[in-house]
Amino acid sequence: MISIIGTVGVPACYGGFETLVENLLDENLQEKSITVYCSSKAYSVKPDSYKNANLKFIPLNANGAQSIPYDIWSICHAVFKRTDNILLLGVSGAICLPFIRLFSKAKIVTNIDGLEWRRDKWGAFAKKFLKFSEKMAIKHSDVVVADNQAIADYVAAEYGKTSEVIAYGGDHAVVEQLQLLDEGYALALCRIEPENNVELILEAFSHTSKHLKFIGNWNNSDFGRSMKTKYQLYDNIEIIDPVYDLNTLFELRQKCSFYVHGHSAGGTNPSLVEMMHFNKDILAFDCNYNRASTEDKAEFFSNTGDLIQLIKAFDSYCNGSHMKEIAERRYTWKIVKQQYFDLFM
Repeated sequence: MISIIGTVGVPACYGGFETLVENLLDENLQEKSITVYCSSKAYSVKPDSYKNANLKFIPLNANGAQSIPYDIWSICHAVFKRTDNILLLGVSGAICLPFIRLFSKAKIVTNIDGLEWRRDKWGAFAKKFLKFSEKMAIKHSDVVVADNQAIADYVAAEYGKTSEVIAYGGDHAVVEQLQLLDEGYALALCRIEPENNVELILEAFSHTSKHLKFIGNWNNSDFGRSMKTKYQLYDNIEIIDPVYDLNTLFELRQKCSFYVHGHSAGGTNPSLVEMMHFNKDILAFDCNYNRASTEDKAEFFSNTGDLIQLIKAFDSYCNGSHMKEIAERRYTWKIVKQQYFDLFM
């Protein structure tokens, strides 16, 4: 029996971990006993099962401050039900693991996510708590999963523990036969947060004539709203509200000239590995996570000037075929699913 804890739930309606769980489940895998813990706050309909997995709804939010009791409640319930294996996605509830270890022999596999405590959006107290939770997760888990080699290197240096490196699949983003199209625009897609170098990207394109379609949750923060107000005035910058439909995203991705990835934190970013399947050139912010994900074969920028030069020279490089080869070798759900289930064998 495997209990999956730490996500909003399935069917996937939120982010990377939810998409991971969605793709780990398989209606054909009837011999596996899997329970997925879900937030009742996120679902108006609460079925007992989904894709042959049992669903258990917890009456708390899975994100924000309630993520801590949400994860702890889920872990305790799974142990009470005598689960054999726990897949813990994220470290919010890991502070209870020393206690759990006193009376449960369940195998605990924890994906520590992207060093959450380093993110700029957290205050000093939250960062200290998340760092402590990370320490508890790594110390008290049987297996630590890192989604990026750079995170595995950090865990080894910081805690002296070896991690299993398992990334994310991205092939679900290719919903039909891919065509090599180019309608002359660059594409960017992310949560609108400073650590994703949103302002750097927008400022760079404001100094060029290249058309940019930038998709994100612009209205969710003062930062996003200020960026939208300032840069939507430029004729070549198109500010687009969030797009979740895979078919719409597929069309936008396959028709762009190149993709700009500004993430500076978070390990292997799902939006990057999804885009790598589209055989498009990728311009990525220069950090160890993005270099590890793309095997140093993308084009990299560190500041506005770097990106301006790359935009102006976009027809002089060609890394799209390298990106697609890496994606098909490393970032498919068939590979990722087998890697996870092998941990519980």
